[in-house]
Amino acid sequence: MSELANCTRCDRLFVKGIRNVCFNCYKEEEASFQTVSSFLRKQQNRQATLEEIVDETGVEEQLIIKFIKEGRLHPASFPNLTYPCTHCKKPISSGNVCKQCSEALRRDLESFEEQEKRTNQSMEKRKTYYMFDS
Repeated sequence: MSELANCTRCDRLFVKGIRNVCFNCYKEEEASFQTVSSFLRKQQNRQATLEEIVDETGVEEQLIIKFIKEGRLHPASFPNLTYPCTHCKKPISSGNVCKQCSEALRRDLESFEEQEKRTNQSMEKRKTYYMFDS
């Protein structure tokens, strides 16, 4: 069901459906995507980095990253196309976080789960009720 929302780009009020942006901003995004796509289709531009794409096309870096995360641009097809890890800003070519951040998150989760397990075990010990018959 549709609802009213503010466009994330221009802050106009619009009826939100599938997108987070109004129709005008959607058309601008599509034009930007076509610009980037046609730039990358040229053989000599397939080795371009994110910064080079931004410089040559004039499309915002965040918008190109959005295209990548939506799956509209595939970094596997363009070997030098990387974008920043959401945690440490190190260049990556897939996912949202780099291997090091992913590993750190996994270790933190394991540590948290171990701590929770110890806490639950100590709580179980405290629940024991002893009764002495004298």
